[in-house]
Amino acid sequence: MKAECNVCPRHCRIADGAAGFCKARKNEQGQVVCKSYGRLTALALDPIEKKPLRRFHPGSLILSAGSYGCNMRCSFCQNHSISMNGEEDTVWRFMPPEDLAAEAVMLREKGNIGVAFTYNEPCVGFEYVRDTARLVHEAGMKNVLVTNGCAEGWVLDELLPHIDAMNIDLKAFTEGFYRRHGGSLETVKAFIKKAAASCHVELTTLVIPGENDDMQELKRMVSWIAGISPKIPLHVSRFFPQWKMTRRDATDISTIYGIAEMAAKQLKYVYTGNC
Repeated sequence: MKAECNVCPRHCRIADGAAGFCKARKNEQGQVVCKSYGRLTALALDPIEKKPLRRFHPGSLILSAGSYGCNMRCSFCQNHSISMNGEEDTVWRFMPPEDLAAEAVMLREKGNIGVAFTYNEPCVGFEYVRDTARLVHEAGMKNVLVTNGCAEGWVLDELLPHIDAMNIDLKAFTEGFYRRHGGSLETVKAFIKKAAASCHVELTTLVIPGENDDMQELKRMVSWIAGISPKIPLHVSRFFPQWKMTRRDATDISTIYGIAEMAAKQLKYVYTGNC
């Protein structure tokens, strides 16, 4: 019996015993369950600026946790060894929400302010994010979500009461780009609008030569962001060859600075990354 997963716009119809496109959710006897729940592949105390967040508790540290799986297939993914793999292909350890929250509290004396859900796509395992974030809040600490924003609105509704800040990838501003990499621009735009109304949001655009570096497209993107709020920080990030894009040149630094200069005409906070 196939079961439909409605976490993201793909709406995978998953055969019994099989995993969905994201590899984190599975059909078990007609029910879609989160198989990545509590299975961490990465855990590190990072500077908050690494998320990247520049205007949310700058100078602090945050415990960053990741699992496996993603509902997009970006050929330039920096974390492909975990985001593109499933439970059989990844080294993980089980850490229930109580343990991760306790770890965050224990690291408070080292400057930790909470937990960031990052490295892979956290929304494909939103149940773990929700359950852990609730405990982190109860301990008086902060929660950060680093996401591609390609999730249905009801998933965001589950998470928003427990999330203090997000960095959301706005990978491009055309449906064609998103279709090529397995996502939906309109879904991401709706996600950003709703998130920005409820918590601190910063956006990141990785600029890839020949893919999403058209200045007119980027101007439309910046105008759209400014229409939500000109105070939303935008991180303009430089592409380096990764995974299936190893034959593509790194983005010229002058291109990054030119885009940042253009964006700064409409947005108050624009940052350049990896330059």
